[in-house]
Amino acid sequence: MSDNAHAQSAPESAAGLDFIRTRIVEDNQTDRFDGRVHTRFPPEPNGYLHIGHAKSIVLNFGIAQDFGGLCNLRYDDTNPSKESTEYVDSIEADVRWLGYDWNDRKYYASDYFEKLYEYAVDLIRKGKAYVDSLTADEIADYRGTPTQPGRKSPYRDRSVEENLDLFERMRRGEFPDGAHVLRAKIDMAHPNIIMRDPPMYRIRHVPHHRTGDTWCIYPMYDWAHGLCDSIEGITHSICTLEFEVHRPLYDWFLEALEVYHPQQIEFARLNLTYTVMSKRKLLELVQEKRVSGWNDPRMPTLSGMRRRGYTPEAVRTFCRRIGVSKTNSLVDFSTLEFFIREDLNKRAARRMVVLRPLKVIIDNYPEGQVEEFDAENNPEDPDAGTRKVPFGREIYIEQDDFREDPPKKFFRLSPGREVRLKHAYYITCTSVVKDASGEVTELHCTYDPESRGGDTPDGRKVKGTLHWVSAAHATTAEVRLYDHLFTVPDLAELTEEQDYRDVINPGSLEVLTGCKVEPELADAKPGERYQFLRQGYFCVDTEDSRPESPVFNRTVSLKDTWAKIEKSGGK
Repeated sequence: MSDNAHAQSAPESAAGLDFIRTRIVEDNQTDRFDGRVHTRFPPEPNGYLHIGHAKSIVLNFGIAQDFGGLCNLRYDDTNPSKESTEYVDSIEADVRWLGYDWNDRKYYASDYFEKLYEYAVDLIRKGKAYVDSLTADEIADYRGTPTQPGRKSPYRDRSVEENLDLFERMRRGEFPDGAHVLRAKIDMAHPNIIMRDPPMYRIRHVPHHRTGDTWCIYPMYDWAHGLCDSIEGITHSICTLEFEVHRPLYDWFLEALEVYHPQQIEFARLNLTYTVMSKRKLLELVQEKRVSGWNDPRMPTLSGMRRRGYTPEAVRTFCRRIGVSKTNSLVDFSTLEFFIREDLNKRAARRMVVLRPLKVIIDNYPEGQVEEFDAENNPEDPDAGTRKVPFGREIYIEQDDFREDPPKKFFRLSPGREVRLKHAYYITCTSVVKDASGEVTELHCTYDPESRGGDTPDGRKVKGTLHWVSAAHATTAEVRLYDHLFTVPDLAELTEEQDYRDVINPGSLEVLTGCKVEPELADAKPGERYQFLRQGYFCVDTEDSRPESPVFNRTVSLKDTWAKIEKSGGK
């Protein structure tokens, strides 16, 4: 058992706590674990972590913090054919990014392979485990169904001596994959199918990313899980809801071996709309190059969300606010976006960026003249200060900010209409230049010199305010606009004939080149976050952005999206 520090005193009342923390309070009040609280986050190193794992990380490390306890990072590395050090490194980067540290408590199930083997030998000697030589298909057939009891294997009554000999020879590598398995001897008629002589070890002649060729038999998850918890002195083994039916087996192994016994508690995993959480499917998306990699900003992986510009603070807040329950549910993706937007609103510097440029020439503005306007960096942050924004005779505005024949309630620029340029002047459109196809390529306007900064001597106001950049000073950048990776909110509702690949959103990524950005954004550093006025929140891409050639990823749109604006035909 670990030499843990005692947890802080638990609150006298569990009122307002979730059911897991309430259970911990009760255990502390009865001194069940000597006042200790010790959790663990046990990822499999067979893929990158996603937002569902973030919920488990925040829960396990958060509980340890709340109760003054400890939380281990323990890799469930019992399936060498799918594991790699790449995944181990990515998992540690993600946990640290979320703001948690396991200190010196990083463990692997493979640390305990010898001890787990000894436990298995002990169970064989107790007559509670045996080597079975049925094939995998035969074992499945013998197991029965939820309504029909299973049948005993013809190898179930092998002697203790024969089982010990076979198990030792399995370890020495004398048999091919699938020739034998070690099974617990429980009850083939048990109403819980998992308890019908579950497998404990299988033969796999596959090198392990840590132990190399030392082992050719590997423990099953159900066998390793509880015993690793026991060895590490875990008090509360918090699992997702699908492991609830496995809890009787978790308890059976620990009781049969008469070792220290943690408490397993289950909670509902996180499911998000328009998202798939299966690591198998996420791996397929990567391998089939339907995305650019595990850290593609459309992926629900933490590395993808980090690259997209999500903040760890917002992800932690989201995980805490959605809470934990015993009932599976589907959380709307907009809920996550709300917390991202709320956090970025406080920290992201404001900048003006024109995504689809339309040139405007201000005919009565002096040629060659350049002015600078003071622009606030973040009105939500009193310490953010201001910056200088250059202005000249030629500027760019958004194509969507002009309509030659505007619909009702369209308050942006149109022929004869006056609008305000953010931080600068009032301008009025006087003429339109088109190409041979009839597309608008350039606008000519006049400005009111008395309207500098948005104030006019006559006190008149306009309804439309546009963002802009100076044509002479703008830097050209690439901007990537992301949408949901899938077109349907709940992939679980797909029919048997449908494949999740069938509902991949063809418009999930739109790449805009030739975007015009404020000059200082040319030196924006990878990972920096900004609010592009009237556009949304963006992050400098950490993979493809280069000095003087920035690439920006849209993290999240503003509340009033362009789609809603265009639908309403208004401002």
